[in-house]
Amino acid sequence: MKIKILFALFSAGLTTYAQNTTQEYFKLTRSSFNEKNAYETTAFVEKYFRVPGNSGFNASIYYVENILKKAGFVQQKQNEVEAALTYRIEKRPMKNNTWEPVDANINIVGETQPLISFKTNRNMIPINCGSTPADGITAEVVFLEKTSAADLAKLDLKGKIVFSENHPSSLLQLATNAGAIGVLGYAMPRYTQPEVHQTSIQFGSMKANSEIWTLLLSFAAKEKLKAACLKGSTKLKVYIQTKIYPSEELTIVANVKGSIKPDERFVFSAHVQEPGANDNASGVGTLAEMARLTAELYQAKKIVPQRTLTFLWGDEIVSTRRYIVEDTSRAKGIMWGMSLDMVGEDTKKTGGSFLIEKMPDPSAIWTRGTDKHTEWGAGNVTEKDLFPHYFNDFIFDICKAQGKFANWTVNFNPFEGGSDHTPFLQSKIPGLLMWHFTDVFYHTDNDRIDKVSATEMKNVGISGLTAAYSLISADEQTATATVSQVKNDALARLKTEFELSKDAIVKGKAVTDEKHIIATWSKWYVDALATINKMPVIAETTRVGSAIKFATNEVEKQTKIYLEGLK
Repeated sequence: MKIKILFALFSAGLTTYAQNTTQEYFKLTRSSFNEKNAYETTAFVEKYFRVPGNSGFNASIYYVENILKKAGFVQQKQNEVEAALTYRIEKRPMKNNTWEPVDANINIVGETQPLISFKTNRNMIPINCGSTPADGITAEVVFLEKTSAADLAKLDLKGKIVFSENHPSSLLQLATNAGAIGVLGYAMPRYTQPEVHQTSIQFGSMKANSEIWTLLLSFAAKEKLKAACLKGSTKLKVYIQTKIYPSEELTIVANVKGSIKPDERFVFSAHVQEPGANDNASGVGTLAEMARLTAELYQAKKIVPQRTLTFLWGDEIVSTRRYIVEDTSRAKGIMWGMSLDMVGEDTKKTGGSFLIEKMPDPSAIWTRGTDKHTEWGAGNVTEKDLFPHYFNDFIFDICKAQGKFANWTVNFNPFEGGSDHTPFLQSKIPGLLMWHFTDVFYHTDNDRIDKVSATEMKNVGISGLTAAYSLISADEQTATATVSQVKNDALARLKTEFELSKDAIVKGKAVTDEKHIIATWSKWYVDALATINKMPVIAETTRVGSAIKFATNEVEKQTKIYLEGLK
């Protein structure tokens, strides 16, 4: 999709106020965003295997709190409007116990070196796994090439360890029923390239309070153990130490109060849980620096937010959804949501690309041309799920501007879901995801600080803040310029889809179906243009509405030409 940069789209007849404001925000964020701060926070958080309520999760929350306090945020006592810069830590008792890993080893009896160890593979212990006796347990391991209930019924597994090339959770109940004491398994998707990165293990989970334990193996460990089992009887000594205990769930929320419409807001969200550096210590670190910088600029009177800017750290999807739904009055004022998830990748090492995951537009239904889904996979999006809004194009063009400035590669993908942008969309609030994919270290214990780029986090932080500052203080010039931007993006998209549809018809696709695609894109953009009317903090004239009407006419006129051209 050929989308031009925002600043090239301002018409000559407008004043330069809106352009200069956005450019000034870029200057402020580019000169003041401290990537070393973001990196140091990421390095602190990634030390821990983070599960809601456990010591690593809580330590990360309190680390962010310390950053906020030093930046000038004051702890909220009664409500978030009692001061210009406030924060609060929300504490909730957990229904279930929290969990954290401590140590583990698997040794093949008779060999001096461990088959695998927690020190090098902290994802080997699935979430909710219990402990072995303090001195470990020694037992024969049985390799299963077939894992059906009927196959297991033929084997004597009592007191033994079951091993297969499947995720251990799939065998947990069958192995328990057969009297086994533990299960070893393997589960690595192809895009992680396990034959190349042979020590990687993706983190997983198992049923809480299970009678037996399970452990995960890397490709290298799996192959070595399989070879040993095929040679003959093999015994393992397994040691696991974990902690399972009652706790409370923490969420931290910081606000920079808007001066004119404090009830309207832009919300950034970064989840704390998960054990990786990129996923999602990098989101925590980037957002913490974004909050620190915002406080600095506010106190220096270099920015004067007219709407509120909110920063949230918590449990993925859970905390964001709760923030939206638990206070219906507050939810009505949320105008935009942004998820920062896996935003710090050193792309030369991970193979990933920075992406903006769009709100549902027709590319999520008809994915063709340069559009493509990631290995995460397409969602089940239908036409009733489409979410027309200027937010897609506005954020993409801001990021493209930073990309051009910093030689930073920016891409996008159709909507897929699965992170903190989803709760916004489910509540009919515009929400986007900043992330990276495909990452060969995704969810693995090789997702460590050496795979993180401070420069990447800076580019994300600059883009996110510049967009947010522009929107929370948007005036009619900003809105009118956005109308021009979105109109041009619409015309570019329609031209692309027209060419794709012509080729599709030549290849035998139905003309009516291809016309429907064009018409759907046209309606999406016409409806997106209409949403710009609510962008200005104060609507003083009918200028924005007139610009929308003019742009809509251009889009509809061009749509008619394209529809008539499809035969």
